[in-house]
Amino acid sequence: MILFENSSFYLETKNTSYVMRVLDNKVLSNAYYGKKIGRCNLNAFSLIRGIGYSPSIALEGKNVSPLMIPWEMPTYGQGNFGLPGISVIGADNRFVNELSYESYEIINGKPSIKGMPSFDTNVEDVQTLKITLRDKALNYRVILYYSVFEKEDVITRRTEIVNMTDEQILIKSASSAAIEFQSKKFQMTTLKGSWARERWIDTYDLHQGVNSVESRRGSSSHQLNPFMALSEKNTTEHMGDVYGFALVYSADFKISVEVNEVDSVRVIAGINPENFCWRLQAGESFETPECVLTYSADGFNGMSHNFHNLCRNHLGKCADKNVKHPIVINNWEATYFNFNDEKIIEFIKACKGLGIDTMVLDDGWFGHRDNDDSSLGDWFIDEKKFPNGLEKVIETCKSQGMNFGIWFEPEMISRDSDLFRAHPDWCIHTDLREPVESRTQLVLDYSRQEVVDYIFEVMDDFLSKNDISYVKWDMNRNITDNGSNWLGEYQGEFSHRNILGVYDLEKRLTEAHPDVFFEGCAGGGGRVDFGILYYMPQIWTSDDTDSIERLRIQYGTSLVYPPSTMSAHISAVPNHQTGRITPFKSRNDVAQMCNFGYELNVAKLPQKEIEQIPKQVEEHRGLEPLIQDGDYYRLLNPFTGKQCAWELVSEDKKKAYVMLAAVNIAGNDTSYYVKPRGLNPEFIYQINDTDIIADGETIMNVGIPVVEPLGEYETRTFYLTKI
Repeated sequence: MILFENSSFYLETKNTSYVMRVLDNKVLSNAYYGKKIGRCNLNAFSLIRGIGYSPSIALEGKNVSPLMIPWEMPTYGQGNFGLPGISVIGADNRFVNELSYESYEIINGKPSIKGMPSFDTNVEDVQTLKITLRDKALNYRVILYYSVFEKEDVITRRTEIVNMTDEQILIKSASSAAIEFQSKKFQMTTLKGSWARERWIDTYDLHQGVNSVESRRGSSSHQLNPFMALSEKNTTEHMGDVYGFALVYSADFKISVEVNEVDSVRVIAGINPENFCWRLQAGESFETPECVLTYSADGFNGMSHNFHNLCRNHLGKCADKNVKHPIVINNWEATYFNFNDEKIIEFIKACKGLGIDTMVLDDGWFGHRDNDDSSLGDWFIDEKKFPNGLEKVIETCKSQGMNFGIWFEPEMISRDSDLFRAHPDWCIHTDLREPVESRTQLVLDYSRQEVVDYIFEVMDDFLSKNDISYVKWDMNRNITDNGSNWLGEYQGEFSHRNILGVYDLEKRLTEAHPDVFFEGCAGGGGRVDFGILYYMPQIWTSDDTDSIERLRIQYGTSLVYPPSTMSAHISAVPNHQTGRITPFKSRNDVAQMCNFGYELNVAKLPQKEIEQIPKQVEEHRGLEPLIQDGDYYRLLNPFTGKQCAWELVSEDKKKAYVMLAAVNIAGNDTSYYVKPRGLNPEFIYQINDTDIIADGETIMNVGIPVVEPLGEYETRTFYLTKI
């Protein structure tokens, strides 16, 4: 619900309030964000005052310091020394901006953003507030959009900048959201990592100055995810105040948290201004990507539930209840590049009767691709490997009761490719420098429409001519030579224009082939964000398939993204990334909480493991309602303890699934309890493989007893069923 009373805006969700005030000199300020409160006038609660050795401005009948004002969309200048949310360079070439409140509008529903993904599905019950600010001196307007998702306890924000002049202006920074908390002591939580070690949880105290999480790699990156949370010290998974921020964006981003000398905490989230500058012609407008804000009084798990529910209810393909996530087997770790049609057919035949839905043919099927040195961009069949095309392979899949899927890397190009020889200027490069290679490949310039159009035509033709039900869309390197010749002196537009081109291709292909299931991938988990998930309902969570490493990766990923968006496979041992040997059951149990599949050659498994596959598939089908719609709880933290445990609980609370894994073991180890969450206190549950029949209140408070400690890399699972 959105109301405007007594010069104040009240944005209310089921459990939260977001309040802004229009001060007497038309300054829009934040007054409160947190647990739901009454709609009283908050003027008397203000901390705004004058302080020593600081500029002052007239406000509310007194002289006050600008740094004491909780600006809703701050700019630089006029005594405001903090990070700006908006920075526009006008005709005077100065960076000083000043935004004043002009008007507002409340609308039902939620407008989409042109050319970009956003939470715009099933939004009949959503309201949107549009607040217009204006810089009178430079004559541009800023429109702030606030969409209130009442049931999910979420507010999404974005910004539109409109040039009202007759001349070009330059946008130097354009944040999607800004908010300021007064007199707060926070810790900051981010998701850090690298390739094969994505989204490890990192929590630390804020310091005076700027604390930030960002990417300048052309993608949201393996290293830092476009997410940040602020929490009070000693906040746990289930208790304490947490504010979560996440961007619906897949390119260069920055979320900054600035603490000033009076303990005000300013958050700025949006496109990374480091390599951004946008020319805005007379009458034109620029729209930022969307930012998600959520508050939870129930710790990090409460924050995660809000993110998860928003994603599953309102984000493009993730909100499509008709999408069925297939159980796949991928040939990559089984064969790498060493295959032909005969080997693939034998690979498929080995899966007969196992219940696997789809076989995915990974890298190496196109051009003359025998290693990663060639052929990216040449999306036609390698006739040496497949002299009769894919028809026989696809027919074999069908005869085994399976569908056929295939791997693409549409954003890349190899020097050794027909496409590069025909269009060497289509790769991202600058004339004065040799482009930097990574994995002996270059990146296509998707800021150029002719490149996007060409790749669409090739992929559309390929998918139309072949019976393909599944596409794994990969991106195996970052962008190093940021820029495009056609942009001339306006190279600061490149990164954003490039991701708009990627979104354009994803939109056109997914709409042209609505029955094809698309999975996102970027060297594994290098582009896990709400932007990609809008078009693709799941993402290959990491190239690291080791089940013990996956405990941390999947646990950290769940901070923002629901299990229904993650993909996890059982792989062979010794594991190809770590060399670790883990039990087949453990690999299964860790993968079961995600969208499940296999990354191995079935024919090379021991017979006793082959016999387990149909049971694993059946188990996953039983868990799918929990994975797709259930509530997820983190119970034991693999980053800080000897065990990891997580839980899925059905919407009606009648079923729950708990997975427990040993991260480390010790001699003569102790017994302990695992305490589930989210059960109905009054329901009576039976726990499989135990003698426990008890009410939910008892089980949650006493816990499930683990009498015999787990062995090395061992897992146990518990099914709780209402009786």
